[in-house]
Amino acid sequence: MGSVWNDTVNMRSFAKLERDLHVDVLIIGGGMAGVLTAYMLGREGVDYALCEAETLGSGTTKNTTAKITSQHGLIYNKLIREFGEQKAVQYYGANQEALYLYRTLCETIDCNFEQKDNYIYTLNDAKQIEKEMRALKQLGIPAERTNTLPLPFDVAGAIRFSEQAQFHPLRFLSGISDGLHIYEHTRVRELKKTKTGVAAVTSGGTVFADRVIVATHFPFLNKHGVYFIKQYQHRSYVIALENAPQLDGMYLDDDEKGLSFRNYGGYLFIGGGSHRTGKNGGGYRDLKAAAERYFPEATVKYAWAAQDCMTLDSVPYIGRYSAGTEGLYVATGFNKWGMTGSMIAAKLLSDLLTGNENPYEELFSPSRTMLRPALLSNAAEAVLGLITPTVPRCPHLGCALHWNEAEHSWDCPCHGSRFTEDGKLIDNPATGDLKGVQK
Repeated sequence: MGSVWNDTVNMRSFAKLERDLHVDVLIIGGGMAGVLTAYMLGREGVDYALCEAETLGSGTTKNTTAKITSQHGLIYNKLIREFGEQKAVQYYGANQEALYLYRTLCETIDCNFEQKDNYIYTLNDAKQIEKEMRALKQLGIPAERTNTLPLPFDVAGAIRFSEQAQFHPLRFLSGISDGLHIYEHTRVRELKKTKTGVAAVTSGGTVFADRVIVATHFPFLNKHGVYFIKQYQHRSYVIALENAPQLDGMYLDDDEKGLSFRNYGGYLFIGGGSHRTGKNGGGYRDLKAAAERYFPEATVKYAWAAQDCMTLDSVPYIGRYSAGTEGLYVATGFNKWGMTGSMIAAKLLSDLLTGNENPYEELFSPSRTMLRPALLSNAAEAVLGLITPTVPRCPHLGCALHWNEAEHSWDCPCHGSRFTEDGKLIDNPATGDLKGVQK
């Protein structure tokens, strides 16, 4: 059926690059992070260009549920354990700043921006709610516990963050991109080092740049940063129901297999069915079962899936691509919270490239420690994918692909690349199509 966002917007379009170009900064990727970074750099007077392989927002951005919040699950107790109080407070501050910037920008963009409270709930583990509330109090973060929600089932407890927000992501993206230096249908095929910077060979010309920002969802350069082991990709699903109630808020079960809810216009979104890309999961089956159980009079009008990059420690990677790369930057690993993550990335990268101090540089540094428990599971999946003796193989790093019966695609369990039944690339980090595939 496709995303409701695609069906309710007239996106601004941009020409393809058809000549060589010289700029100070090249941004690769026209999703929310790339476009916001272009906007920020433009405000600072930086000479930049943005190249998008398809069209603006045609990747992960069109499939988001578009919640703008600082409450990313029950995360603050975990952040204290892994980063300490100071950085946990910084994480909250960065996301609240992102929320403020959206609120300010949306004053002049017609994108259905609405202030809403956000709730994280649990069905049966009230102790986790108690731990998170203690962590929030310890950090001085305003939040409220409640045991009653307007959901069609009982909860064991929930935490409310007030004055958060939701919006129409593609209407916002189309509005903010007005006047930006963007080239659509311009895929960057190769980066070559030059004496003064980088030459990006595209499908329509070469872009010579002093500095490059990779905002392609999953970074496509394997030689630096070891992102292929530092993160994996995760799929989740959404259906939009007609003739369902208005819940007046944003709701998310902290359990990975749980449900999320929000309204848009006359629709109720139900999200869930999550699983690691390339593995089996509930998918649309779980969501339709929930709709039939809780809203039997409703009708499914839209259905779509999102794919998110998950980092080792639940914090995005934003900054220099690696410690050994000069002039190369990255924004990735938003852990299902790409709206605030994209705004944080845009502000941080803009500051780094213009010499302005940013208090969050160390927190989001891609070169921070990799010694987290998730590293072992990522490595194990990569090894398993490499030694599995089946075809087809992913052109990214050679892992065995799995057939996704629900979505009729070839999916890579190692790093999340996806391909259509006949081999056309859907999701990166792979940069090319499959050859001669048969289901």
